[in-house]
Amino acid sequence: MKALQLTSPGHIDINDVPVPEIEPDEVLVKVAGAGLCHSDLHVLHHPAYPAIPLTLGHETAGHVAATGAAVDGFTAGDAVLVYLVWACGRCRQCVAGRDNVCITTGGRHGMPPCPGLGPDGGMAEYIKAKARFLEPLDGLDAVTAAPLADAGLTPMHAINGAWHRLTSGSTAVIIGLGGLGHMGLQILRATSDVRIVAVDVDQQKLDLAHGADERVLSADAAEEVLELTGGYGADAVFDFVGIQPTVDLATGLIAPDGALRFVGLGAGSFTYSASAATDVLPWGVDVRCSYGGTRADQRQVLDLARAGRIAVRTERYALADGLQAFADLEAGAVTGRAVLIP
Repeated sequence: MKALQLTSPGHIDINDVPVPEIEPDEVLVKVAGAGLCHSDLHVLHHPAYPAIPLTLGHETAGHVAATGAAVDGFTAGDAVLVYLVWACGRCRQCVAGRDNVCITTGGRHGMPPCPGLGPDGGMAEYIKAKARFLEPLDGLDAVTAAPLADAGLTPMHAINGAWHRLTSGSTAVIIGLGGLGHMGLQILRATSDVRIVAVDVDQQKLDLAHGADERVLSADAAEEVLELTGGYGADAVFDFVGIQPTVDLATGLIAPDGALRFVGLGAGSFTYSASAATDVLPWGVDVRCSYGGTRADQRQVLDLARAGRIAVRTERYALADGLQAFADLEAGAVTGRAVLIP
């Protein structure tokens, strides 16, 4: 079969590789679509990624091609989503429903494995996964649903972790309307009645920010958001970029006791001291940078998609054109999510 693989630092190729052989508890999935994420660019440019060659792709959906002897509940042809977080399912955190912080597979500083970042991913004609890592699509299109495994899951988890500040009358800011951010905006609109301020450097993306109450170019955002809130700041800020300018903007907008969520992994940072100084963050702000999401988050996303309340904006590429898709994403030429189709 054909697979898009990381073959050395900075290099990806379309290679011929064997179709995966499944174990008794695994399912072979014929891939219908695989989303392309900025995390894939991080892997591409990593100077010494530990798993090479690696079939990329952590946003995958398709149809069951074969099942292992111990698998129940799936039959050939079923449309499925491959869940992002391949946790142990047995430790204290997994049993509590917090599988994205699995003790056994992630530990204190790591993260549970996910396809395309350790195990081979879905930018291929087939992918194998344990049956327990599959979610039925139940009517959703397997091509456009693929990015829900991350572009839907990760914003959902960030938003679910900020509900204490997403009350009626609150103001929430979405920074960055790319693959993650445009889904975060939709999820926030579908699940709350807060005032949403969408922020981006690209006017075209702002024009497509349906559901936002206010649309603000990044250069004007600090002044405009503070003006909108009477100088107090936003109750919740979701930074879906994470580079230094957006981190600076996010910390400059958050209100006292606000929820500050860094979702994009752009390596921006700030220094915060345990003191009475409030020049970096106001009193009481809680900060999170979370990994993926939980199974409950994923099922909530799928339910919203089935109800027609959220939908991924996709640009489709043939798997054979995967290198071009990577180039377009890196150049900022993708609106929404690129999806590779074998």
